[in-house]
Amino acid sequence: METKDLYKTLGVGKDASREEIRGAYRRLARKYHPDANPDDPAAEERFKEIQNAYEVLSNPERRREYDRGPETFFGQGGFRDGGRPDDLSDFADLFGNFGGFGDIFGRSTSARTNVKQRGDDVTVSVNLKFNESLNGVTTRVRVVAEEVCGDCGGSGASPGTAIRTCPDCGGRGTRSRDQGFFALSETCPRCRGEGVYVEKPCSSCAGTGRVERPRQVTVRIPAGAKDGTKVRVPGRGSAGRKGGPPGDLYVVTRVEEHPVFKRRGDDFVVEVPVSFVEAALGAEVPVPRPGGGRVRLKLPAGTQHGRQLKVRGAGAPNVKKKGQTGDLIVKVSVVVPKKLTRREREILEAFAEERDEDVREGLFREASGT
Repeated sequence: METKDLYKTLGVGKDASREEIRGAYRRLARKYHPDANPDDPAAEERFKEIQNAYEVLSNPERRREYDRGPETFFGQGGFRDGGRPDDLSDFADLFGNFGGFGDIFGRSTSARTNVKQRGDDVTVSVNLKFNESLNGVTTRVRVVAEEVCGDCGGSGASPGTAIRTCPDCGGRGTRSRDQGFFALSETCPRCRGEGVYVEKPCSSCAGTGRVERPRQVTVRIPAGAKDGTKVRVPGRGSAGRKGGPPGDLYVVTRVEEHPVFKRRGDDFVVEVPVSFVEAALGAEVPVPRPGGGRVRLKLPAGTQHGRQLKVRGAGAPNVKKKGQTGDLIVKVSVVVPKKLTRREREILEAFAEERDEDVREGLFREASGT
């Protein structure tokens, strides 16, 4: 049995997020919708394929079933209800200005048609240098979001054409239907409960009243941002529907790795080499500080290799708690000389004779269980 690759149908990768799948679906559905391509059987068939792909990939459970094995998935019936999208409201919003949509899937969308709807959120990423993330920076990001169509003003109607009162329901948005002893009120299939319909869809937006456009947005990245920090910019997402408010913009930071400092929460970890004499006798050693400069660290006598010491307040600012800062964790790396002069060897041999200890005695005692 031949099976189609649903990810290829929507033009997305197998690791695509739900937001990416939804965006691809909206773009393709606008392009191939039958009302935008009258008397085009190929476009209609492509439109059905897009619907079927989105019906599966928009539903997390059904997407998992498909990912486990397309052959098994399609063999068990795969598509349901003739390719009904899991998020039907998205489809209704997308084609809310095309006539007669309410009954395409046997569902009424009248509950949403006249309600103000908030615009979609938009997520982008920004690359930061280490010091930019530490100190904060104001930068500009490129955002592609939906805006109200400038040609039709968001109405979805082609310029010069009218938005007419629906003749089937007289502008009420509902029709009465006799059902035995009862008179049932149902959503008008022609206007989908809006009471009006678009005579000729706008060619610029395919009747959706919305178009995607790129723009530059200035955003302030707070001091202390780490890789994956999400900064919210209210109201800079896609435009709302039916007069609703716009969505928000989320900027996710991608911070370059530093060759010396490793981030751990709000702390930084740095490995500092010290001589075996400094470790044995104790010393005050200089330590580089994130962002530039240095601090002096007191090394206790007898410091062992791998010991971690802390410089309080020398880490990264907490982006959520003003005034709270992480620490600098100093990991001691004791350096043993690879070559010795004759005099140095004599001194160390005298030290060993004076010390006369077996540092592995406890190890073998524990290993033997005695």
